[in-house]
Amino acid sequence: MVDQAKQLREKVLQKKPKEERRQTRVIAVTSGKGGVGKSNFALNFALSLVQQNKKVLIFDVDLGFANIDVLLGRVPKESIATMIEKDLTVREIIEEGPDGLSFISGGTGFSEMLELDEAKLDKFLKELSTLQGTVDYIILDTGAGLSYENLRFILAADDVILVTTPEPTSITDAYSVVKMIHVKDPNVHVKLMVNQCTSEKEGRETAENFRKVTEQFLDMQVETLGFIPTDSNVTNAVKKQTPFLLAYPNSQASRAVQEVASEFLELPVPYKLGFKGFLLKMLFK
Repeated sequence: MVDQAKQLREKVLQKKPKEERRQTRVIAVTSGKGGVGKSNFALNFALSLVQQNKKVLIFDVDLGFANIDVLLGRVPKESIATMIEKDLTVREIIEEGPDGLSFISGGTGFSEMLELDEAKLDKFLKELSTLQGTVDYIILDTGAGLSYENLRFILAADDVILVTTPEPTSITDAYSVVKMIHVKDPNVHVKLMVNQCTSEKEGRETAENFRKVTEQFLDMQVETLGFIPTDSNVTNAVKKQTPFLLAYPNSQASRAVQEVASEFLELPVPYKLGFKGFLLKMLFK
């Protein structure tokens, strides 16, 4: 097993000239509970990055509850699960979304993809590793909560964005996620995104209170990425199965998510292995 792991690591790390074009970064978007707008944020945040001339792929890894395709009004032909089953290339399962955004559906049974035999694991790694350098960002829409699979995705990512709302139960569940992340790896940096705020003041107070609690009890710094106000246009866009950034570009929510994306792009970018590093950490930890 040690020899197999060593061989797979070498295959993942093997570089090709075209991969040097970009330093692909992996962003895990997660939440403590469902219903906080995590997937909607992940999708519109991805589109905001695209609008700022970044090449982005959104990867739906919300096992069992994947809904990026629903929010886009698309029925994907293939998924990660069918890639393995049908011996497809990763290029054959990438779907083209609006404005040049690409997305991959996890598909039903994706959780089994994390426990593959040697041949299928080899195929999985070879194919996914070809994404390194082809896009600027790969955004993982993870599931809500503290499942084993979610933690693997979160701990392997370059950046973690935790979505919450000002609601007390949402804050409590978000804190539980941060606490578990900190226990597993205190070096993971989490950025807080406060969604569905009645006002900017409420958003700032929520973020500040969260920061104080994590600093006091975990000795951990959680940065605030931004706030998105409650906006009826978000609900209307979901009903239309169109991202609110495209359906209502001048809405409060759209302006807010564009500002969040701009703030994110201004943050310092420490060097990491990118998507290949993500695969290694996820599959061999």
